[in-house]
Amino acid sequence: MTDDASERQATMQRDILLVATAGLSLLNGQGYSPIFDPVFFLLRPFVAAAFYKMPIVAFYLTSLLISLTTLLLAGVPAAIYERIKGHTESTPVSIGIWLACTFVLTIPALGAALGFGQ
Repeated sequence: MTDDASERQATMQRDILLVATAGLSLLNGQGYSPIFDPVFFLLRPFVAAAFYKMPIVAFYLTSLLISLTTLLLAGVPAAIYERIKGHTESTPVSIGIWLACTFVLTIPALGAALGFGQ
């Protein structure tokens, strides 16, 4: 395999892992997630005090906040791995770590989506 082909394969692997990571974090921010209601309750006074008082805005902001927090928290172990290894660029292994950590954080939401723990 040439350098160009192996570089394309590594890029494809990274892209697939990143899309899967983003998808899992979006699942964690859905309304059926067990952490959605507490975060919505805590965020509602801040949204009500702002200029966008519609309830749907609070719903979407809560979903976005949970999804982004999931991405940030799950990225910490991957970043630590990259620092320990001395990488200057993300590798499929580090993004795989990020995906695995995102999956662990999303397990309660996946369980709720499948009807477990009701």
